[in-house]
Amino acid sequence: MTQEQTYLAEAVTLARRNIEKGGRPFGAVVVKDGEIVGRGVNEMLSSGDPTSHAELNALRSAAQNLRSPRLEGAAVYASGQPCPMCLAAMRMAGITEIAYANSNADAEPFGLSTAAIYAELAKPLAEQAMRFRHVPVDDAETTPLYAAWQERLAKT
Repeated sequence: MTQEQTYLAEAVTLARRNIEKGGRPFGAVVVKDGEIVGRGVNEMLSSGDPTSHAELNALRSAAQNLRSPRLEGAAVYASGQPCPMCLAAMRMAGITEIAYANSNADAEPFGLSTAAIYAELAKPLAEQAMRFRHVPVDDAETTPLYAAWQERLAKT
């Protein structure tokens, strides 16, 4: 078994344990320098949190263990193909390598595919079903929001 297959097997084992606990069939691990630094399972049902996906929970675990929100040099191994939300979070954390054991095609017969969301997000914003608009809030009395953040950073 290759190292990649070993990490994917760990993600699938986490997913199977999650099923046994009444959860959804998703598990993930974050690996850096050959070591698992974060693990997660899908906890949407137990937490009531629609963002509590295995990959996000594994990222949170890795960030806490490494004491950094930046995870450059780490890879994610997931039991299922990551959804767009998880993919975006991985990109924002600096992950550049992802492997998954089960595809959206594998998940589709069970109602677990996110292929339709990927297809929707591939459309220009104006053509997507979700209403998405920019509504500036002009407050000439105060420092603009992002400038205030930058000023605060400069003071620390």
